[in-house]
Amino acid sequence: MALVVGLSSVVVGAYERTLDPRAIEQALSIGLSRIDADRERFHRPYQTIVNRAPVDWIDIVTPFRRVALEAESRTRAGARLFGQREALEALASAPERVDVIVELSFHPLNTFVGVPDYGVVLMQDGLPLQPQNIERVPRFGPRVGGTLLPYPWRGGVRIPRGSEPLLGGTIVAQFDGAQLTPDGTYDVVIADAGKELARGRVNFGSVR
Repeated sequence: MALVVGLSSVVVGAYERTLDPRAIEQALSIGLSRIDADRERFHRPYQTIVNRAPVDWIDIVTPFRRVALEAESRTRAGARLFGQREALEALASAPERVDVIVELSFHPLNTFVGVPDYGVVLMQDGLPLQPQNIERVPRFGPRVGGTLLPYPWRGGVRIPRGSEPLLGGTIVAQFDGAQLTPDGTYDVVIADAGKELARGRVNFGSVR
C-alpha cells in the first residue's frame, strides 16, 4: 500500500487546531516519505526568513507538522514503526499547541553566557498574544543543518569545550492553538526588554 499521497492535496487548507484520523494519516505520509524534495516542499511554507541580527528565521510547528516531523525524526533514527497510535501519543500532552521557533545567531565576540531573555509574541490587528511557555536552547559551535527535526534539544544540549563561545540559540515559544485564527496572519515580534529586535509575518492560512 502506498503511504505517500500527492502533496498538493495534503497541504491545501488552513491550520487545523485538532487532527482527525485522516489528517494524521496525511501528516504521517509526509513524514514517512522517502522523497526528500517532497518533504522540503512541505516544510518551506512554515519557515519565514528574517535575517535581521540576531534573528535568522522563524519556524512554525502546528499539530499537523508536529506529527510529520515526529514521523520523519523517528524514521531517521531507525524506528521500525510510527503510526496513528504513536502520532496520538506525540500530541497527547498538548494536542492544540503551536510552537513558534526563533533561530538566533550571535556575534562571535559576544559576552552572553546563555540565550538572552528575549520575548516572543504574536501580533494581530495590534493585539499581542502571549505564549504559554518559552524555552531557550543555547548553541555552541556551528549550526548543523537547517531543518528542525523536530526540535534542537532532542538528545541533549551539547556541552561547550573550554572557552568555546556561544554562537547562537533557539527560542521555542509555545502558544495555545485554540486562541489562534486558523487562517489568520500574525506578526511574530521578538523583543529585548520591550525593545523590538525583529519581526516576521506568518500566515496560518497557508499551512496545516
